[in-house]
Amino acid sequence: MKGSLLFHQALQDCFSVLDSPVWMDSSTTAECRSLEAAVGGAQKMASLTGSRAYERFTGSQIAKLYRTNPERYLGTERVSLISSFAASLFLGDYAEIDFSDGSGMNLLDINIREWVPTCLDACAPGLAKKLGNPVPSHTILGNISPYLVERYGFSPNCHVIAFTGDNPASLAGMRLEEGDITVSLGTSDTVFLWLKKPQPALEGHVFIHPMSWQAYMGLICSKNGSLARERVCADCADGSWEQFSKSLKETVPGNKGNIGFYYFSVEITPPAIGIHRFNAQDEKVSEFSSNVEIRSLIEGQFLSKRIHAEKLGYCLMPQSRILATGGASCNADILQVLADVFEVPVYTLETTNSACLGAAYQAKFGLLFAEGMSFPDVVSTAAPHKLSARPNPAAVQAAENPGAEGCYLYELSLAQAIAELGELTRGVQGETAVSDL
Repeated sequence: MKGSLLFHQALQDCFSVLDSPVWMDSSTTAECRSLEAAVGGAQKMASLTGSRAYERFTGSQIAKLYRTNPERYLGTERVSLISSFAASLFLGDYAEIDFSDGSGMNLLDINIREWVPTCLDACAPGLAKKLGNPVPSHTILGNISPYLVERYGFSPNCHVIAFTGDNPASLAGMRLEEGDITVSLGTSDTVFLWLKKPQPALEGHVFIHPMSWQAYMGLICSKNGSLARERVCADCADGSWEQFSKSLKETVPGNKGNIGFYYFSVEITPPAIGIHRFNAQDEKVSEFSSNVEIRSLIEGQFLSKRIHAEKLGYCLMPQSRILATGGASCNADILQVLADVFEVPVYTLETTNSACLGAAYQAKFGLLFAEGMSFPDVVSTAAPHKLSARPNPAAVQAAENPGAEGCYLYELSLAQAIAELGELTRGVQGETAVSDL
């Protein structure tokens, strides 16, 4: 690449597909079902690749391109993820896909860290050559390109480390340790898990861990996050977060057996829609009082997160903690419920962009890995997390004494939530499929 040209000038004629699909694309349902059938079903796909077949994942998108425009596919020399393409710009050559971001393609066997031949063949011919060989996320790919040395003055000895995706980078930026869980409370809620023995399921995702390639990262995304909390706050607290917090203080852990699930739009995990309230007798009811409604929403959201985390293989450990981030993490009363439901302390992070910070940690880790340094060594000088909430003694008392006045056994709440979420999921499968299309 000539140093006199800008990137966009040098690369403008190199793409075989000018408008690549992004993660919001959901037009590949037929390809997803075909991929799952090729390997023996959705659960087999999840066990192999960490997720059932998803419309936004790379495998089904490649299959659609080959089906609709085989000439474009056959004329393609290389298929890259955004992460590996960005690395290629620095490397001046094709960069390999890293294990962690490659786990979100429905093509990589997360157990042996190799492409799944059956999945590749089900997508398109000759795909393995176009993808290259996946590598650990700490891999040094080579030195920076002469173009960048000439144009921007980089040192010719500057190394390029494999790039990864935003979610794996966020996990690195949050500095999760074994047994930790991160809950990001944003417009959508996202849960990151450190897993040693994952149990891939039909809901949620399992990725190869970016900083410890023999471990795994669980990912659960919920569409109805802060938008649902804001909706209930408006309806039950006149839009006042102070009143919202007061309602949480005035109700007891477990909500005396009342629980609810609030899906104002079709949820991702679980695939459900609508508002569903249940009283202590497991009867579906049409409404709660405002105070009960508010606690029902928050406990229902966090119980659902715990259920799906445990389904993916997450286990509480003596050192377990929750690292909370996102807009709602500034509400101490919401964090108290989070601590009560998971029965672990909650810490908050001051990081505003954990993905960018995680990418910087990854680069440093890649440079120091060959010297025998672990990822905890790399981040040992970072500022400590701030303790924000401990499990409420009343919630602990509920677990030890289910008959105590004002307490409700959270384990029973979990069991109830599991059963009710299962019913909701079965009840909207057809509706969800139509909505996704």
